[in-house]
Amino acid sequence: MGRISTLSAVALVTMATGCATTSSGPADLVITHARVWTGTGTSAEAIAVADGRIVAVGRNAEIAKWTDDDTHVIHADGRRVVPGLIDSHVHVVAGGLQLGRLHLRDATSREEFVAAVANAAASKSNGEWVLGGRWSVESWDDPTPPSKEWLDGVTGDIPVYLSRMDGHQALANSAALRIAGIDRDGPPDPVGGDIDRDPATGEPTGVLKESAMDLVARHIPAPSDDELDVALRRAMRHLNAQGITAVHDMSGPEDLLTFKRAHDASKLTIRIRKYLHVSDWTKSIDAVKQFGAKDDWFRINGFKGYIDGSLGSRTAYMYRPFADCHDHTEYPSGLLADMADPPKALRWMIESADRENLQPAVHAIGDEANHIMLNAYQAVRTKIGPRDRRPRIEHAQHLLPEDIGRFGSLDVIASMQPFHKADDGRYAEKAIGQDRLEGSYAFRSLIQSGAVVCFGSDWPVVTSDPFAGMEAAVSARTLAGDRWIPEEAISVETALKAYTSSAAHAGFDEKILGTIRPGHLADIVVLSEDVLSAEDHTIGDVRAVVTIVGGQVVYDAR
Repeated sequence: MGRISTLSAVALVTMATGCATTSSGPADLVITHARVWTGTGTSAEAIAVADGRIVAVGRNAEIAKWTDDDTHVIHADGRRVVPGLIDSHVHVVAGGLQLGRLHLRDATSREEFVAAVANAAASKSNGEWVLGGRWSVESWDDPTPPSKEWLDGVTGDIPVYLSRMDGHQALANSAALRIAGIDRDGPPDPVGGDIDRDPATGEPTGVLKESAMDLVARHIPAPSDDELDVALRRAMRHLNAQGITAVHDMSGPEDLLTFKRAHDASKLTIRIRKYLHVSDWTKSIDAVKQFGAKDDWFRINGFKGYIDGSLGSRTAYMYRPFADCHDHTEYPSGLLADMADPPKALRWMIESADRENLQPAVHAIGDEANHIMLNAYQAVRTKIGPRDRRPRIEHAQHLLPEDIGRFGSLDVIASMQPFHKADDGRYAEKAIGQDRLEGSYAFRSLIQSGAVVCFGSDWPVVTSDPFAGMEAAVSARTLAGDRWIPEEAISVETALKAYTSSAAHAGFDEKILGTIRPGHLADIVVLSEDVLSAEDHTIGDVRAVVTIVGGQVVYDAR
């Protein structure tokens, strides 16, 4: 326990010394000899922490008064110190599970892909599945889509289910398709999904898109509670090591009890703001309101939904057909999820959640999908009236230029993942055409128009490394090394704010998180290098040296 039981609700600023405080007395933890970026427009050298909160920010000599023999002192050796980083869009337990599964993100050819699957299958016994994936063929020399034939010869009767990088497509082998009852005779495509088939024979290729993925996924044995608890611990260690202290989790109800077990046992080392992914929000409102855990460590903020797919899978919902739609003739403009078809159903769900002060966070990637979302948010705002509701669009990757200004005017938060830009930039122009780049990954345009832009990763879709995300937003470089849409590049300080104060605002946490100031929760990161002065191509090399959550050191690489 800390030694300061009561903290003043309002920070006292001593103008004579420049030291901001909330109280006085010995601190539990002090960081000294640092270059503190507070996120408030001021700088400092040292920070004092007690009872899990920041109690003073100022110069070394001033903060030294807060120490005694029991104070844990971290000498930062002149390193940059920033507020704890917030990942505004992540799938925590899925990320932890993926860390223990087959990872194909780094495969660069069919041969590497198949060899990795063969190794994984060789370690399985009857009844076990090969799971994982996160594959993508878009940047390969031969981007021919994968098929079940890639897998069958090396997996036999071991069922295989491998998600594409974006999670909007999966590849299954014949053993998995048999379990799901998918063959040349059926079943028909589910609403909002596509079973890819050979056009001549009707034979399934093994590729499943959007809602069709569940036809196989529902047969995968569910992880045990112990496996889920291990996955959460693994994920938290991974995130803490990257300087992440809080997340906005976008998973389904299956993860709620895992979070609650860790919360009730005081084992959380990241703060979790949950956006519950369910197909019908109205049926879950009462359960959300009655859910037990709700404090600074964990709470359910609202609901997550989907109205379209992804660019890589060509299931993002576009205003005009994809530029390469000859390769995707069945759905030339992508797929609209059943949540938004018709749009009236979408608006009813948003309105129902809004009346209970539950925040909507809806996935929209295509320009038409984003347009539908903005119209829905505007309709609910007009019907119910203005208030501080902060509706979110997750991804907001491709926008009609005339819709960019609507985010700010409607107070819609653009929750974006800059590393996706580095990834998609290798093939996006081929997919949508050069003329539609004006509204793509519009970081700078959205911010300049008055919108709140927060950043996250979408891990495990791509890396959760926030510094890789910052580099992508600042340098505008793709993973191939080319600068793509450089006019939307932003400063490193703006990118840092998108991972701190703007992310806190997006989660209704700006009064306790996102900046270093007295009274705020003591979520703090000591960095290996000064991210604010790093060359744009070296931002991704920055690492967390010490990560502190609630005044406790949860990661220390010194």
